[in-house]
Amino acid sequence: MLTIAALNELGADTQSGLSRCLNNEAFYLRMVNLAVQDDGFERLRAALERGDLDEGFERAYALKGVLGNVSLTNLFTPVSEITEALRARTQMDYAPLLEQIFSELEKLRALVD
Repeated sequence: MLTIAALNELGADTQSGLSRCLNNEAFYLRMVNLAVQDDGFERLRAALERGDLDEGFERAYALKGVLGNVSLTNLFTPVSEITEALRARTQMDYAPLLEQIFSELEKLRALVD
């Protein structure tokens, strides 16, 4: 179940996220739910698997903003790393960061299913 306590256990900075949502817990949890259901994660993975750094950057940058707003730190950190590597057009193996993202995403999605 998606709760503030469950998000805290996964490393989210719920205090910051709540403050951005005017301390309205129901609204914050709704925004978290929308964030973790975003298809941008799958689109980011597909772009990187194709080697499309431009689309990968667009997807990562958008996700970084969404995740930052709701303070899902456990996802924000690896997405931010990918964003900055793509901004620099770095050719690298993005698989470890994607694995980290999807591992954390799976935990969060389990809370909302």
